[in-house]
Amino acid sequence: MKNALAFVFGSLFALGLLISGMSNPEKVLGFLDIFGLWDISLMFVMMVAIIVAVIPFQKAIRNPKTIFGEEISLPMNTHIDKKLIVGSSLFGVGWGIAGICPAPAITLIGLGYSQAWYFIGAMLLGMFVHHLWAKN
Repeated sequence: MKNALAFVFGSLFALGLLISGMSNPEKVLGFLDIFGLWDISLMFVMMVAIIVAVIPFQKAIRNPKTIFGEEISLPMNTHIDKKLIVGSSLFGVGWGIAGICPAPAITLIGLGYSQAWYFIGAMLLGMFVHHLWAKN
């Protein structure tokens, strides 16, 4: 049952990425080009996504269990440190160069967009380097 629900909600998420344009690298790059031909439409997509996400996040804070009774591990660290700044900067630069972030990259593979493999390869390499670095 859990896998079926994960498939349904994952499919809905992918469909939302497609309909909103978040899986289109050109549209994302247009949104990030604030000094050129800025496409503001993704700002509204992000605002709606935040509004929709507030309800389940508030529920998870009050009762950190899934509908199947499993614990939800919420992040508790509120400290802004060097690792957070460097990591978010690297993520932002990668997003700005490629116009893709992890979830849309998976959606693009499903659509046959072979260039997404370059992004996924770089993402996996970055995760591996982080894993090695974090051990020390």
